[in-house]
Amino acid sequence: MEAVSVLEQIAEATRAIRGRTTVQPAVGIILGTGLGGLADRIEVECAIPYDEIPNFPLSTVESHSGRLLFGRLGGKPVVAMQGRFHLYEGYDLQRVTLPVRVMRALGAETLVVSNACGGMNPFWAAGDLVLIADHINLLGDNPLIGPNHEELGPRFPDMSEPYSQALQDLAVQVALDERIPLRRGVYAAVAGPNLETRAEYRMLRTMGADVVGMSTVPEVIVAVHGGMRVLGISIITDDCFPDSLQPAVLESILRVARGAEPRLTALVEGVVARM
Repeated sequence: MEAVSVLEQIAEATRAIRGRTTVQPAVGIILGTGLGGLADRIEVECAIPYDEIPNFPLSTVESHSGRLLFGRLGGKPVVAMQGRFHLYEGYDLQRVTLPVRVMRALGAETLVVSNACGGMNPFWAAGDLVLIADHINLLGDNPLIGPNHEELGPRFPDMSEPYSQALQDLAVQVALDERIPLRRGVYAAVAGPNLETRAEYRMLRTMGADVVGMSTVPEVIVAVHGGMRVLGISIITDDCFPDSLQPAVLESILRVARGAEPRLTALVEGVVARM
């Protein structure tokens, strides 16, 4: 996808969306696997299916509804992706991250991204919420590879603070006030779609990762490239301890995500309200 083509696709999608809603979002939100229920807390003024937005990919993963929601959350105008895209679905990372570019073009200056993940920290458990402090990109790809267009961001964006420290501090305060247990750790992104082997979990833990998933990092890279502040929150949906590893079952993962979702919803809504 050439840089000029990216600009054209962003512009076309943005025009189509602005023809459907007058909401000027300040915050973009990405809802991950099993986490679409946060949408119920948004005062939705307009919902646009992805297949009605030019150049948008389509969600192919179970529990991803595939709609762009516009409305208010915590008193703030927001746009929320009810379902995201992944490298393993066959989309290149430029395509995966196009919706973030569109959110930015619509006016969003902050991105809140959530995901379901596997937990490798032995002191944590399934159902825990994890504030992402940093990440490790093991996707074998990067959405910024290729020609750079200065209208989108700098050629070499700094990643010393991909997740806003100020937003992390705010999330910690909200969690304390709402009595929501909140971990803080490093997220490793892998390509998937298979889950990891015992040896791979050991490698990831040795590298410094606390949790592992198949998303988030591309969107965060593009958001930072575009000058957005980012807050990332994971739900641990399965324990990934090499010496006691059990086969993962999708139904169990979704059940754990749904169980933790009310706490995630309260946390995100509280953060957005206090921004």
